[in-house]
Amino acid sequence: MENEHHISHLANYLINAFDKPETISYDRSITVNPVVSQVASWYEKLRNVMEYGEEEVVLRVTIQRILKRRMLLGGTGEKVALPLVRELLWAKYFSVGSIPEATIAKVAHSIDLHIALKNQVIEKHSMDEGKLNQWIVQLLSVDILYLLNQDRRRDVMANFMFQIMKKLITITDDKPETRDAQVFIAVRRAFARDDRALLRYHLFKQYFGQLTKENIESVSTSFMKGYNEIEREFSYPLKEKIYSYVRQQTPVFFILQDILLHEQGKFKTLISSPEELSQSVIAACEVRYKSIASKVRRAIIRAVFFILLTKVVFAFVIEGSYEKARYGHIMWGTLIVNTGIPPLLMVVVGLLIRTPGLDNSRRILSKIQVVLFSDDPKISQPLLLTKAKQKQSLMDYIFTILWMLAFLLSFGGIWFLLGKFHFNYLSRIIFMFFVAIVSFLSYRINQTANMYAVESKQSLLTPLIDFIFLPIIQVGRRLTEGVAQINIFLFILDFVFETPFKGLFAFFEQWFHYLHQKRENLE
Repeated sequence: MENEHHISHLANYLINAFDKPETISYDRSITVNPVVSQVASWYEKLRNVMEYGEEEVVLRVTIQRILKRRMLLGGTGEKVALPLVRELLWAKYFSVGSIPEATIAKVAHSIDLHIALKNQVIEKHSMDEGKLNQWIVQLLSVDILYLLNQDRRRDVMANFMFQIMKKLITITDDKPETRDAQVFIAVRRAFARDDRALLRYHLFKQYFGQLTKENIESVSTSFMKGYNEIEREFSYPLKEKIYSYVRQQTPVFFILQDILLHEQGKFKTLISSPEELSQSVIAACEVRYKSIASKVRRAIIRAVFFILLTKVVFAFVIEGSYEKARYGHIMWGTLIVNTGIPPLLMVVVGLLIRTPGLDNSRRILSKIQVVLFSDDPKISQPLLLTKAKQKQSLMDYIFTILWMLAFLLSFGGIWFLLGKFHFNYLSRIIFMFFVAIVSFLSYRINQTANMYAVESKQSLLTPLIDFIFLPIIQVGRRLTEGVAQINIFLFILDFVFETPFKGLFAFFEQWFHYLHQKRENLE
């Protein structure tokens, strides 16, 4: 029977970090009107469902969106900090009373500090201002996120996972520091679900340290060197292989984190009994598997809204105008098919998704036992990589030809079938455009459903399905990311509609507060 003395040093550090009692602040906190908050939260849910992106980074993206809007005309920390926090409270990203008033000064200081950094970089370097603005607002959004959310347990688990995974990966012809950076990025992407902005922030802190008044001069002086180094890490040739390897082990750490949170303060007692540990792991897995259905459902709803909104622009503005000009009327049949089939395909894919079973839970249990009780935990076969490009063999040329053939067969087949149904050229292009996007979003949703599977299952048909659909998925990925960047509807919503809308929220909140004071005077 295992006991506390057999827990590895690294695991013991992790357990102690999770067992620390949460600190409760008794400072005065910021409150908002519940009526205004209810309306604002409905708006925010609708706004988020329209945007492509990971559910885990919604809060960061929201902070960035508010910053862009409020700093568009030269906002400062004093002007932006309080309204930003109030907007987040309205939208129920934080519970009322959870953010102390003292935090506002910290947020304001962070805003002014990052604005000062941007101005100093502009003075010292000839950097594209658009890229610099994007970088600064991303760094700032993450810094504010961490100021508002003090729970660091996910970061503790991510660091624990990093310490284990980096020992399992070797790049034979590159420096260990490069390997560490790539494993760190892979862990943050796979476990913490970080987007590019969060990754930049963490790498920025590793390179420069925490931005302060004392070091802003040196940071701005060497900013371009750090910027280039960080961006170089994102284009590392082996990054996807490392990420894929790391991602397959994330279920172990998701489940371990769940148990640590559930058994806070009692975890060491729990793992002293192998039977109780086994029951807890199986139970935690079952909870996670059941949560997949709602997670997939939310992902499908967001994807369908994203497709429909984008589709409306293409179908009725571009396709409808083209048909009106060429044929004298809109071809409603093809337009309805073109608009309806992509969302329908998305729903069908969601219905076909299946969750892992008991065998997967037992594999997770076995790996959790390794990470807890082994001083040198090897939860998977080590990964050996070489950065240098190998000389292309005859087989590589054959595979390249087959890959090009897969593109031709996939898109050529769709083009041919649409022609049989009398789709014009523009309608075919738009249909394939959205089928590619649907294929990629379906692939992402399927990944979500299998995020707790430690071994990927393949059937006899998997190679054939990959051959047909991988080219479409790859194109869909690029198109989705491009469409998300140029979503005109969201741009109008954020910069034209949202400003007066949030202004009304502020007005009604002050009005309700005024009425409350008048009512108190009558008592």
